[in-house]
Formats: sequence, C-alpha cells, structure tokens
Amino acid sequence: MTSLILASTSPYRQSLLSKLALPFTALAPDVDETPLPGESADELVVRLSKLKAQAVALKHPQSLVIGSDQVCVLNGQIAGKPLTRENAVAQLTLASGNAVTFYTGLCLYIPQTKTYRTVCEPFIVHFRTLSKDEIEAYVDKEQPLYCAGSFKSEGLGITLFKRLEGRDPNTLVGLPLIALNRLLLEAGVNPLLNNK
Repeated sequence: MTSLILASTSPYRQSLLSKLALPFTALAPDVDETPLPGESADELVVRLSKLKAQAVALKHPQSLVIGSDQVCVLNGQIAGKPLTRENAVAQLTLASGNAVTFYTGLCLYIPQTKTYRTVCEPFIVHFRTLSKDEIEAYVDKEQPLYCAGSFKSEGLGITLFKRLEGRDPNTLVGLPLIALNRLLLEAGVNPLLNNK
C-alpha cells in the first residue's frame, strides 16, 4: 500500500483515523487558516482541507495525504475555537436551546493521479436548554478551549445535547470516516483488505 499521511497533529483526528486500521504518520501542515472575505463555512473547510493536504503532499508526493478542517456555525456566524473560559461560556450560552451546524472538510491527495478529492460533511447538534451553572460546570470540567463549539462530544459534551443529526458521528469529532473510506476505496485502498 502507498504510505498514508494525516496532515494534522490533532490527537482526535489521529484516534479516529486509527479506527480504519491503516498504518499512517501524522505531520503538521503549515497553513494560514484565516477565512477569505465572503467565504462560506463549507467553502472555508474545503479550501483549508485541500491546503493542508497540499502542504504535506508537496514534501511527500508519493504518499496518500489526508487533510481535514472543521468549523461550527451558530446563528449564521462561524464560531471559532474559544481559547478562553469566558469565550467558551459565551459560545455555549448562545448554543443553549439552539441548533449548531458543524462543517467538516476532507481532502485526499492521490499520488497516482496527482489529484485532490474533496468533501464537505455537515453535522447538526441540537442543544438542550442549559442553565448558567451547567455551562460553567461543563467548561470547568472539560476545558474545551481548543474545540470548535466549546465542547467535546466524545466526553461530557454529550450531556449538552438533546439530539444529533448527521450520517457519521465521527464527523463531529473532526474526521468523517464514512466519506474518507469512500475516497480511499476510489483510490484503490480498502481498509478491510489492507492486511491481505
């Protein structure tokens, strides 16, 4: 099999990719993630996913390279990583009782054809109505300061929701594995037959 590289140092994405039981390495892409003027959320994540894959593929042109990026949209606005406790509390206060849409971009560089295949996978989180005490307790317990949307669905974040809507729960964590598997199959890599 052609070597596989994940253009990300995110431990969450690495953990998700390991579910496919394919050997891979993870490298940090050096990419400016600033949104372009007028760029929609889905355009942004697809562009950044491709930029991340390109940054790594330039140095490893014989490898399959996976790029991914994610943003969440709350009340029509892209919400970034909160970075501070105050911002996390504010984001979750806005999300309380509302639906938040996550857009996860995915790009696979295929060295045999020197092509980039991209996908944007949406996922909607319906928040239950949260009290101020619940929000502050959650932020203090999980410290989701570097997570889009200010929560970690793989941990206590699941207690914040009343419903999840999407075709692949892995998307919410940061890597849509169903879409990735389809791209890998199209590139001639079958995780189920990899060890044969």
